[in-house]
Amino acid sequence: MSITIYGIAKSRAIRNLWACEELGLAYTHVPVVYGPMGSRKPDFLAINPNGRVPAADVDGVILWESLAINLHLARKAGGPLAPESVDEEGLMTMWSMWAVTEVEAAALALLQHETVKPEAERDPAVVAKSTETLKAPLAVLEGHLASHGGHLVGNRFTIADLNVACCVFYLRFSGLLADKPAIRGWYEAAMARPAAKKAFALRGD
Repeated sequence: MSITIYGIAKSRAIRNLWACEELGLAYTHVPVVYGPMGSRKPDFLAINPNGRVPAADVDGVILWESLAINLHLARKAGGPLAPESVDEEGLMTMWSMWAVTEVEAAALALLQHETVKPEAERDPAVVAKSTETLKAPLAVLEGHLASHGGHLVGNRFTIADLNVACCVFYLRFSGLLADKPAIRGWYEAAMARPAAKKAFALRGD
């Protein structure tokens, strides 16, 4: 399989780098940066006209959207991370879309206004709103993990766990997981995987 991942590791491209490492897939990493010096340059816009990273070229098929790329990689590569049936594929897609629609935006806003932005630019109202928004989905995730053996699909670590963990990653400095032992255990186990460590080392944090 020929794979090129476009995007710096300190972007959502980290999700695809982790997936390739988990799946044992060789890949070329092109660390395209954000903005006019990278993702808005004409040569990259020919790959992703949205001007965003990541993008991927998988055997000549150009894909955008980090979690969709991961679902495709897992399905194409096979193995324990991949769906074993149409039903599992549906569940993995469901959880991946759920993470984007229910968790990612609020978690990222919380990270920005609690940790990343200079204190003068942080907005307590954003923190309060994001915290409230995340209560229900985190309760859903906690309940599911607690009742399904600590995994999302198929009683094993799959691409669904990887995708959702990449969205929960934005909550790593938050206190919202303090009373969520199932999420904490699941997330810590995911991030402790050798492939995760190898991929996240590319961020240089």
